[in-house]
Amino acid sequence: MSPQKSKFAYSIMWNCGLIIGGSLIQVIALKGIATPHQFVPGGLFGVSSLLYYVTDALNPGLLFLLLNIPMFVLGYIYISRRFLWYSALAMISITLLYQLPVTIHIENQLYAALSLGVLLGAGAGMVLRSLGSNGGLDVIAVILYQKYNIGIGKTYFGFNLILFSLSFASLDNDLVIASMIAVFITSQTLEYALSMFNQRKLAFIVSEKSEAIADRVMTTLKIGTTLLPAMGAYRKENRTVMMVVINNIQLKRLEEIVFTTDEYALFIVENTFSVLGSTFSKRKIY
Repeated sequence: MSPQKSKFAYSIMWNCGLIIGGSLIQVIALKGIATPHQFVPGGLFGVSSLLYYVTDALNPGLLFLLLNIPMFVLGYIYISRRFLWYSALAMISITLLYQLPVTIHIENQLYAALSLGVLLGAGAGMVLRSLGSNGGLDVIAVILYQKYNIGIGKTYFGFNLILFSLSFASLDNDLVIASMIAVFITSQTLEYALSMFNQRKLAFIVSEKSEAIADRVMTTLKIGTTLLPAMGAYRKENRTVMMVVINNIQLKRLEEIVFTTDEYALFIVENTFSVLGSTFSKRKIY
């Protein structure tokens, strides 16, 4: 990432735009789909929704605001002030935008669950692309990840397991199952939203002409490569393995270079979603 792009990614305007835009999409999903169908969206907003369905007190947006207070105290102590203020913007945006009239007419429960998952995941992913979070469980998840290397997905899975167990005791089983489908779709969409700008291909080329291939790649595609010493296990012959990280668009061009240089080369490609350092993405510092 160039210094200009890195500076822009840390700018207040960019981060606030991501947070407000992502919060708006989430509110459209929550108020337009989740609440009318009485879905439990998962996370802390899911707790707010469940409390609203059971007690009919306040509304999920205001309950979400109240439940977030202890979360942001933890965020202030364990993460950073910048993370706290950006996350507070997301929390306030969701609470205020939730008070607006939003209506989406979807009668089929399954269609509603799928639509909820896609919109909610896209909105949450936009916010998490910023230097803040959606508030609520995101704060706890980031703390556990940074302090104890506990995956964010594992934190959400454990929390939602408890939440849906309580939901089965309070709501219709079909509603809870539809909610679980929505949460699963949300997690998949969220992962895609977070990775779509970072997804790369990691390619390994095993060839007797690795150096020639590397020279052509650097000259033609203008990207760096790494040559790794290796040994064939059967014949005990020394080999050189070329490793290169490349995007999807350049992959076919790389394949063409490899096999026009050495038609007997071994070409191995893997998906990778986190490439940090060098000319790629920089580590996000909250």
